Amino acid sequence: MNSVDVQLLNSIEEKFKDGSHSATDKTNMPIVKYPRTIDPLWYEWDRKAQKCGLRHTVYAVNGDRYTGEWLDNMKHGKGTQWWKRTGAIYSGDWRCGRREGYGTYSLPDPITKEYKKVYAGWWKNDKMWGYGIKFYSDKEYYEGEWKAGKREGWGRMYYQDGGIYEGQWLEDKPG
Repeated sequence: MNSVDVQLLNSIEEKFKDGSHSATDKTNMPIVKYPRTIDPLWYEWDRKAQKCGLRHTVYAVNGDRYTGEWLDNMKHGKGTQWWKRTGAIYSGDWRCGRREGYGTYSLPDPITKEYKKVYAGWWKNDKMWGYGIKFYSDKEYYEGEWKAGKREGWGRMYYQDGGIYEGQWLEDKPG
């Protein structure tokens, strides 16, 4: 303790010794006030912007938009993402900000502007993974196993000329 603290304690003791002041009498008690800490405005804005739970549509600066569930500021649960640049839509499961689980990916037809399904199936780590169907054109599509975005495992490819290949695939090639 420094000398100022000792003098303050001595003066308080003197006031209570004569009996004219009680411990509940706060009128003559010294008051120590600490300055309030004020958080910067950005701190409150950031707190309000945190996304967790079900939210309405959230727009990105580049024009993309997402409607769905959030967890710790990441897409997590069921949701739909729309990319402005390509017009693509993914609707399905998300985990930690990536496509994971079952979902469909569609692109708009350049002529009719109607959405055509490109892929319907399982995703892992933002890539086609597991069983799914990918449409290359109206008459050409693949249904079967995927791994890391490539055809791998058992699958069946339907070609535009009517041909069908059914069998094993490895690294996106018939094996």
